Amino acid sequence: MEQQKLPNSTLILVFGIISIVTCCCYGIGIIFGIVAIVMAGSATKIYMENPELYTGFQNVKTGKILSIIGIALSAIYLAYTIYLFSTIGMDGIMNMNEEIMEQNTECKNALYN
Repeated sequence: MEQQKLPNSTLILVFGIISIVTCCCYGIGIIFGIVAIVMAGSATKIYMENPELYTGFQNVKTGKILSIIGIALSAIYLAYTIYLFSTIGMDGIMNMNEEIMEQNTECKNALYN
């Protein structure tokens, strides 16, 4: 019997990558990571029933690992953002942004002069 590709194996890998790329987007990486882990669980179950029928299990394993990393990074960034808002507030964050912009302008002026 000919081997067929495991359902959603590529999608799981893509969602794992997206969960890492979007880890600094206020929790969006967590959503992609959880979806990928759930899909990886069902794909693993299908693969374990008949491993000789399917290819692409390596994508599922890699996607699951990337999803776990993406969830961890997203959770850390989200906790940091919540900490910033709870300690210095929105005004403090806006002041930090203004200071950073002023420093960038000073660096550019020093570079070009």
